[in-house]
Amino acid sequence: MKSLERTIPRLAALAGALPMAAVVAAGLLATATGASATTVTDTFGVTITIESDCQITATNTLDFGTTGVLTAAVDTTSTLDVVCTPSTAYDIGLNAGGGSGATTATRKMTGGAATIDYQMFSDAARATNWGDTVATDTVSSTGTGSTQSFTIYGRVPAQTTPATGTYTDTVTVTVTF
Repeated sequence: MKSLERTIPRLAALAGALPMAAVVAAGLLATATGASATTVTDTFGVTITIESDCQITATNTLDFGTTGVLTAAVDTTSTLDVVCTPSTAYDIGLNAGGGSGATTATRKMTGGAATIDYQMFSDAARATNWGDTVATDTVSSTGTGSTQSFTIYGRVPAQTTPATGTYTDTVTVTVTF
């Protein structure tokens, strides 16, 4: 009993030294064994707008390899990949390249002062020229949202063989949508 008699005055002295709010909070903590938390909820929107769009995702060199005299046609293929949003109609055009005097029907690879004629087609029979006039000699398609691959069919026709060396050209691909 003596121990309790000593403890009560100490608690009373301690209570007098603490702010009343702290004493009340301590009392609440001591008695609230099953207290529950309160929560609130709300919602928020999430949005994105997809516009009609196309991207050229891959192009590969149209490489005719190594050859000797050009007494017969040299054929090769290459591919280009395009991805467009679903239902987006588009046309792929290939320009005449950078060779002097080139057209989309007869492009020119250059090596020094000499050139080598070549052609690009949209079909394996190499009958349909692939140019850059929309709705005339371009390739038309409709986007799916996934990558679509297109084959470029190249041909170096038989012609007078120029000097030895490497002949090059650069063609610009344009997607119109």
